[in-house]
Amino acid sequence: MNFLLRYARWLHTRWPAGHVEKLPDVGDDGRTNVPGLYVAGDLTGVPLLKFAAQSGAAVVRAIQADPDFHAARARKPKGTLDLVIVGGGVSGMAAALEARKLHLDFVLLEAAEPFSTLVNFPKGKPIYTYPADMTPQADLQFTAQVKEPLLDELRTQTLAKGIKARAGRVERVRRARGALVCEVADQTPLDTLRVVVAIGRSGNFRRLGVPGEELDKVSNRLHDPKDYCQQDVLVVGGGDSALETAVALAQCGARVTLSYRKRDLSRPKPENIANLERLRTDPMAEVTPTEPLGDRVTTPAGPFLDPVRAAGSVRLELGSRVARIDRDSVTLELDGGETATRSNDAVFAMIGREAPLEFFRRSGVRIRGEWRWQTWVGLLAFLTFCVFVYNWKASGDLKAAFKARHWFPFDIGSPDDAGSWSGTLLLSMHEPGFWYSLAYSVLILAFGLRRMARRKTPYVKVQTWSLIAFQWLPLFLLPYLLLPWLGHNGAFDSGAGAWLADQLFPKADYDPHGREYWRAFGLILAWPLFIWNVFSSQPMWLWLAISLVQTCVLIPLLVRRFGKGAYCGWICSCGAMAETLGDAHRHKMPHGKVWNRLNLVGQVILAAALVLLFLRVVSWTAPNSWLGSHASAWFYGLLSGYQLGGVRLNYYWLVDVGLAGILGLAFYFHFSGRVWCRFACPLAALMHVYARFSRFRILADKKKCISCNVCTSVCHQGIDIMNFANKGLPMADPECVRCSACVQTCPTGVLEFGALRRDGTSERDRLAAK
Repeated sequence: MNFLLRYARWLHTRWPAGHVEKLPDVGDDGRTNVPGLYVAGDLTGVPLLKFAAQSGAAVVRAIQADPDFHAARARKPKGTLDLVIVGGGVSGMAAALEARKLHLDFVLLEAAEPFSTLVNFPKGKPIYTYPADMTPQADLQFTAQVKEPLLDELRTQTLAKGIKARAGRVERVRRARGALVCEVADQTPLDTLRVVVAIGRSGNFRRLGVPGEELDKVSNRLHDPKDYCQQDVLVVGGGDSALETAVALAQCGARVTLSYRKRDLSRPKPENIANLERLRTDPMAEVTPTEPLGDRVTTPAGPFLDPVRAAGSVRLELGSRVARIDRDSVTLELDGGETATRSNDAVFAMIGREAPLEFFRRSGVRIRGEWRWQTWVGLLAFLTFCVFVYNWKASGDLKAAFKARHWFPFDIGSPDDAGSWSGTLLLSMHEPGFWYSLAYSVLILAFGLRRMARRKTPYVKVQTWSLIAFQWLPLFLLPYLLLPWLGHNGAFDSGAGAWLADQLFPKADYDPHGREYWRAFGLILAWPLFIWNVFSSQPMWLWLAISLVQTCVLIPLLVRRFGKGAYCGWICSCGAMAETLGDAHRHKMPHGKVWNRLNLVGQVILAAALVLLFLRVVSWTAPNSWLGSHASAWFYGLLSGYQLGGVRLNYYWLVDVGLAGILGLAFYFHFSGRVWCRFACPLAALMHVYARFSRFRILADKKKCISCNVCTSVCHQGIDIMNFANKGLPMADPECVRCSACVQTCPTGVLEFGALRRDGTSERDRLAAK
């Protein structure tokens, strides 16, 4: 057991699991599933001022360009507004400026005060308006980079120019009489044609959920650390904001205890951890200012640093939780179950914010990752369809029943000339495999074109065409048309052609073409993904040699240089469907420790394939021995199956049909397109082992990382990419399939594909050293 645990950790569980925050399901133009309701700003997933301003203006422009909006505007009742903007932050103000420029009849509602998020930042906080070279396509612009001057600049561009925010908290948005109704607390509801929600996440702090949390000394914000000089302060959290708060307080003379529920600090940036460690050992140490990382990051040095400081201190309590808060103390539950009570004057719960999900739920807006009864019905219906399709494809009884009724899939006759292209095609059309592969290929082509239109990068274009080409040529046209046509025209009747065909495509009476041309799948789909050329009744030596070279030579070399994704993301038919049909659903892949452990199911299936291979080899090499005779029986038992309660249990039905087929495809629209690839594919499991020795990495420029988590949220392999990026570490998780989604969607250009050199460093490291 210890060996298995060590192996699991070496292979995968050592990497961070990550998480993805729940947000409203929003399209590229800000649309939600509620007609007329749009979302802009931080809730779209990128916490940057410039992106917030640009998204606010862009949403209003999208509304103006909508013909349905103009049609509704022409017939709107008296008293109905064109637009209600909810939220008076950067995004809402940018939307208001755009609405005024387009002469829309709008109202801007703000529950607190304009730019309240910035107002509540600590005094003198540097606010880096990143990316530096980006100019928002909006009337709201930024030049100042410190809280107070930036606020003055924003107010001058908005409030001083007549943009007024009406006080009011919107409780929900509902549809009525062909329009939207904004229900405002203690006010008359507002009728409007369109609503832009730009409320951000600043007012929805996560709670500790412990007695005493309601006390006045408990806060979620640090305004001025000098106010806590010589006080006992507890900071709760393990992210960058918690560490920056602890450092700032300690520098100003506070006695700080940092409590974090985990045993190690894995998410903060190395600079913040280093600053904390310096202050733990030397309270008077100078700390290194953090890099300009984004709008949410506090720089400990500078405005927080009192020139005449009283020495503070920092105490770490890792693996602890807050159990109770009293007026002059706090009680911590330590790792191991014991408790400790500390003197305390103030508590800062720096455990993050949550999106205002209840507001969106009340308004009928779908939340990413949340399941409703319609979701379950859709999953069960599509699962039933997949069970039918794969049983039709694989079950002789079902195929025979269809043929007997002359609708398989329609009444197909026999060709007069099997050697013609049309005759060869007609014979192929007698088998379900042809129709299944044709539908599979058409889907990859259609959704591949859609993917290229959606993700307009050279990498995606070349990768998608590669997947389309491999699926259509060697995996469809070759086995179902080209090879049969050659066979019917005598290419395999004599000489070298006959010998080659006998080795690769044996004669078979059951096949309409007379040979097993379907074995050509093995030219692309290597063992143990495609097992049937290896697990034959008699050794097929040429296929064994091909499989050996593929699985043990070519793929390891490919993975060594380009990573596992060079096969999974550029060649494999499973990856082709995942990257095309599954592309729009990649954000649905579950993240977290439990799901990361489920990745190891593929190792179990790989072990089963290796056991089958061992039994097959023994039955070939020692057929007359006791082990050989039993190995053959065990092999056919595992491969062909046993009956258990009327259900056939074997590798083919459980793995090929059940996991790779039914569940792999049925879960595309609910758990992303990489369910089979991530959790159960035995070839992917083998390539995970190869990838542990790969030089391929995703490299990160940590100076640009703002820890927005977009890269992790779009990874349909469940990799916590942000945990590597915000530390500037090469992403080493072997799950990566080179889809490029994280590289493409990173709002600040942090990520790029690369490779480690022989000394373990990257080219980026070499350039940085210079």
